[in-house]
Amino acid sequence: MKFWQQLLSKLEENKSVYVLTVIANSGSSPGRKGFKMLVAEDGFIFGSVGGGVMEFSLVEEVKILLKEKVKAIFLRKQIHQGNVKDSSGMICSGEQTVVFHPLNSDAISDVKNLIECLENNNNGIIKFTPNLFEFFFQKENEQPQIRINSSKDWIYEERIGNKDTLYIVGGGHVGLATSKLFNSLGFYVIVFDDRKNINTFESNGYAHKKQLISYVEIENHIKQGDNIYIAIMTNKYTDDKLVLSKTIKNNYKFIGVLGSTSKIKTMNEVLLKEGFFQDDIDRVHAPIGLSIYSQTPDEIAVSIAAQIIQLKNKFK
Repeated sequence: MKFWQQLLSKLEENKSVYVLTVIANSGSSPGRKGFKMLVAEDGFIFGSVGGGVMEFSLVEEVKILLKEKVKAIFLRKQIHQGNVKDSSGMICSGEQTVVFHPLNSDAISDVKNLIECLENNNNGIIKFTPNLFEFFFQKENEQPQIRINSSKDWIYEERIGNKDTLYIVGGGHVGLATSKLFNSLGFYVIVFDDRKNINTFESNGYAHKKQLISYVEIENHIKQGDNIYIAIMTNKYTDDKLVLSKTIKNNYKFIGVLGSTSKIKTMNEVLLKEGFFQDDIDRVHAPIGLSIYSQTPDEIAVSIAAQIIQLKNKFK
């Protein structure tokens, strides 16, 4: 999100910009497909295509293009291996292909639509070709295309939106810290609470969406799917149990509950007596977070993030 906001800001200032995008990579390349960097004519730089001497050289090349007002779309292959053709100057092995794409105020409408897509957690596709840059909302079952036949015959499309979504049930101090961290990790963050005038809920500027709801209806507010994560951290045991009982049988990637070991043990015993099965309880991560002896809200947020990232990336 920040990348596109920074790009929009520069375009609205009527600054010429080059967007550098990694459209292919292999081996141990430091730049991965989708990595992006923008370089503006006023010297502003944001993002990365892999760092190191390679990135420095590419940025210097862009600065010259901007100074000379050259507006050319082209590819640059970077091979991270010694003294070879198209060497990046790095020796980490692997290679990557970077597209240089000049943009000006003509792209404002597309970038605004892209940001709107991200803000609403919708799906879209950004398209780069030797002739254009554009964004369009994704149609059902439409898949991005990537084809590189030559420096003049290529297309790169990237899916925008459809992010991993974290629902935080409970807008207290831990909910605020968790929102901040997961926002920075690229999750779409939604926070629920049932209490009015809670400072940590009202001041939470990291959540993409905040809503006061009744926990009795919690399952009606949470989508199901393999990219859905739920962190339950209300201000009392009875609400934690209520939310868990309403969601435990639904299809989510992750459900976790904040609390002490003794609290979780009691909750599980009660759920079993109420007719839930051990298999239901076994899929819940409780106490939530990796055991790293977290104490503060920020530390607890780190432990939750580590556990969810571990699960999210396990089969990638």
